[in-house]
Amino acid sequence: MVTDPACGMEVDPLVSSVTAEYDGQLYYFCSNGCKEQFEKDPQRFAEAAIPAFDRQDGVRTPRLSSESAGGTFELHVHHDDHVGVGDEVTLTKTITEVDVNRFAVATSDTNALHLNEEFAGRTRFGRRIAHGTLVAGLVSAALASLPGITIYISQSLEFYDPVYIGETVTARCQIDERIDGNRYCLTTRVENERGESVIDGNATVLVDGLPFGTHDE
Repeated sequence: MVTDPACGMEVDPLVSSVTAEYDGQLYYFCSNGCKEQFEKDPQRFAEAAIPAFDRQDGVRTPRLSSESAGGTFELHVHHDDHVGVGDEVTLTKTITEVDVNRFAVATSDTNALHLNEEFAGRTRFGRRIAHGTLVAGLVSAALASLPGITIYISQSLEFYDPVYIGETVTARCQIDERIDGNRYCLTTRVENERGESVIDGNATVLVDGLPFGTHDE
């Protein structure tokens, strides 16, 4: 495996066909978007250390660039270096066929309801739907944009409605209570385009500080 110099994601050079040559070295990318970003200023990316942090609404978070993954984040926090009660984060993303297919491969969940249009058309849903845990995973992605390093302790989920391929959904997370130390309780929710809840839940997380000696300058 090699590292995409633009976003820091690991890339299999035997699989990736998105490449660029700079200063006699061949670089591999996870997407054309990352390649285009690299080509705008190849020297900066070639010389820089692998990125460990991203900035979300001015808050430094332990995320690699999500440009190739898509999604729009909104973060509302009282402090830019630690979390507190009332802090909120949302992630809005369109669930694509590529997302569903990659999730099926990664998890080995090849349920025909998600992958076979003819089969799914004969079910109560009438067409293919996204994996419920794929949609719920947007909650985890949203939480990763909070200040510090968010670590799951528990997550409850209730599924109300399916999410169809091509639908845009929004994951909403709000810190409701500080239990003790760096443990917090949150309300989590995923809504469809009509603002209807498709998944409700509650989470308990640890939020550690960022590692010492790391920076994003």
